[in-house]
Amino acid sequence: MSTETKQLLDFAAAYQRLDGVVNHTPLQYNAGLSEKYECEIYLKREDLQVVRSYKLRGAYNMISQLNDEQLSRGVVCASAGNHAQGVAFSCKKLGTKGVIFMPEITPRQKIKQTQMFGNGNVEIVLTGDTFDDCLREALAYTEANKMTFIPPFDTYPVIEGQGTVGVEILNELPDVEAVIMPVGGGGLASGTGTYLKENNPDILLIGVEPEGAPSMVGAFNHNEPVTLDEIDRFVDGAAVKRVGQLTYQICREVLDDMLLVPEGKVCTTILKLYNEDAIVVEPAGALSVAVLDLCKEQIKGKKVVCIISGGNNDIDRMAEIKEKSLLYEGLKHYFIVRFPQRPGALKLFVNNVLGPGDDITRFEFIKKTAKENGPALVGIELKSADDYPALLQRMAEHRFDVIEINRDQTLFEYLV
Repeated sequence: MSTETKQLLDFAAAYQRLDGVVNHTPLQYNAGLSEKYECEIYLKREDLQVVRSYKLRGAYNMISQLNDEQLSRGVVCASAGNHAQGVAFSCKKLGTKGVIFMPEITPRQKIKQTQMFGNGNVEIVLTGDTFDDCLREALAYTEANKMTFIPPFDTYPVIEGQGTVGVEILNELPDVEAVIMPVGGGGLASGTGTYLKENNPDILLIGVEPEGAPSMVGAFNHNEPVTLDEIDRFVDGAAVKRVGQLTYQICREVLDDMLLVPEGKVCTTILKLYNEDAIVVEPAGALSVAVLDLCKEQIKGKKVVCIISGGNNDIDRMAEIKEKSLLYEGLKHYFIVRFPQRPGALKLFVNNVLGPGDDITRFEFIKKTAKENGPALVGIELKSADDYPALLQRMAEHRFDVIEINRDQTLFEYLV
């Protein structure tokens, strides 16, 4: 760690500033995960933070250090949702005005929460398709109106604030041996990682990104931040096209590994945490648990903390989450089925092709004028992924001509 970084990150001071403002979130032992992965796993529940994510820590730590003149002019931020809520809460708490730029695709639940926490102190501007799009607009607005910009991750005060998560972890579990952290822009991993490594150089630190937005992995591979051409926006709290210069430099020094998790695996984890532990997490909040299969040998026998970074999940997204999970687990498949031109073909398909545990979840004829013998879009949910080869075999035996849409991304996006 560079001398400059050590001098500019005062985690003890940040911890004092946040005292009485943020929740000291629970560190909960999880028996089920511990047994499965043969280690001691604790969940750091930042989903139970005041604004249901750790982002309040960095936002308040920075805004609370502004002078009276800066506070009188107000602040600006760009955010996919959680940083916005932290800024909004801070604006209300400190009595300053905030203008918050959010991507147009931001879940409605996060927009409403931001308005609620700001309670009249913030104005919300929806613009662009990604965080990076609205960031450009926010920076231009900041300069034009001579306000203070509150970065979501790439500045020392924000990194310092996020690092107080690490302070709480060590205070409660001083002998922790490994910490797994979600990575979007890198603020949480930079701050928490720095604090943990300063106090225990031997601790294992693992960062995790969604497979569809590997911005930190890309930076590691190129030895500098790179701008990704396209990203999957599903894990919205960790979907950025480019990590910060500062956060990249710090993460490069403190993280021992950077891993990627498929979005479908994230969805499966969201559902399991809800069904088995009654924990509501957003996609980014599930990353640290979703990655456990990929690092189980690294953490075996250790005391491990998984940071659950946020719980701002819109209930309207649950149908999409379930669908992505089923597809990832091999339990849901879509086909274009061309039924043989003979009487009773549809009945034959239902009675003889489908297995006892198979269920048709979608059925529609693609050509409305060719029912009974034209191609149909058929969605089938299986009881077990192992049932799939037998299903395909029965289709072939009964002379049903099929196209497996799951294997054709273009067809899938167009039809499903």
